[in-house]
Amino acid sequence: MDESQPPGEPPWDELVLVGRVTRPHGLRGHVVLAAETDFAEERFRPGATFRTRVDGHEETLTLASARFQNGRPVVLVDGCERIEDVERLIGCELRVPEQALQPLEPGVYYEHQLVGCRVETVGGDIVGTVVRVQGGAAASLLMIDGSRGEVLVPLVQDICVAIDIDGRRITIAPPDGLLELNEKVRRDRGPRDKGTA
Repeated sequence: MDESQPPGEPPWDELVLVGRVTRPHGLRGHVVLAAETDFAEERFRPGATFRTRVDGHEETLTLASARFQNGRPVVLVDGCERIEDVERLIGCELRVPEQALQPLEPGVYYEHQLVGCRVETVGGDIVGTVVRVQGGAAASLLMIDGSRGEVLVPLVQDICVAIDIDGRRITIAPPDGLLELNEKVRRDRGPRDKGTA
């Protein structure tokens, strides 16, 4: 395990989150991961390397072995042979440089590429900034924070008519009433109602 930032590697904040260490598995240093990628089997394989932060120090971790159990990666990290070796990793994020990501087909984007993009209508009205992407590839929604509050916009070509990742901008052609829909729901609930009974 390397305690310094590898030379030529991007800083921590520019790395892409691909997984988290959730808990030990057995007594021989294995851990269960929560995958934050659609390509878990390609990402979590023997020899794969990740950057993590442990107690404020960056380290590079290399996987000695990997398998899947109930759909979750169970991995062994080089140098971790006992449960005591991995307890310090619990809760740590696993990140990789963006250039290490799988290439995507045209018109398909990683979530981190969309988060932070400014959203505006084809008429030039600013809607807000994407703060999260909900759902899977078949039914994704952009969660946008703006002057109207939180707005959900379907990530479909008919509505999201232009996505400029380099320019950090998404242009939408929302159907009538889409942007007002969330505004009406909040008004009906009132300022104190959080949706609980």
